[in-house]
Amino acid sequence: MQPTHGVLVAPQLYAPIHQHYFNFRLDLDVDGPGNSVYEVDTIADPVGPDNPYNGSYRPQSTLITNQLEAGRDADPATGRAWLVVNPSHRNAVGQPTGYKIMPGADVARPFAHEGASLLRRAGFIRHNLWITAYDPKQRYASGDYINQNPAPDGLDQWIERDHSLENTDIVAWYSFGVHHIPRPEDWPVMPVAYAGFMLKPAGFFEQNPAMDVAPPRLRHQCCE
Repeated sequence: MQPTHGVLVAPQLYAPIHQHYFNFRLDLDVDGPGNSVYEVDTIADPVGPDNPYNGSYRPQSTLITNQLEAGRDADPATGRAWLVVNPSHRNAVGQPTGYKIMPGADVARPFAHEGASLLRRAGFIRHNLWITAYDPKQRYASGDYINQNPAPDGLDQWIERDHSLENTDIVAWYSFGVHHIPRPEDWPVMPVAYAGFMLKPAGFFEQNPAMDVAPPRLRHQCCE
């Protein structure tokens, strides 16, 4: 009989379905501490005279203005990313200098219902991205002591303070979950699994920063 909440990975050996969650604290000071964050989605233009071939689409940027708005989720359907910019610094083409947070493929949401101890102690897994105003005491996404903490703490509590996030010192917190339905191939030693996200310059440099990297000199050898 096959189990319902896991997989048989060997005769009489059951491995339950589970998730691994990781959080990265990104204390970003893009060209200084005065930063703002935009959520960037790609949208299709409506059918009409401005879209005569029905194939036009464009990025749409939405400013995240305060902490109550700052629990955000990845959306592969819109190619969603988040752009952290310094509105006081411009690049050569007039754009604010910035870095982009780009989700990877591992954006699974938790399946626990409200009231579960998992969500009470690790509330940061509710969303992929959180933005907070910088606070030196806020070092860990779930508070200082995730297992020993007697009361809820962490990002889902801190955003309730509703600080402004416009042109200020911000911290981005990126969370992702590895959704693991085990396979027989994971036994007896599980192969390496890759997960993560990307942090890319987006208007921070004037051009490809690798353009002035000299190629290695070729060494010519000959035989006597």
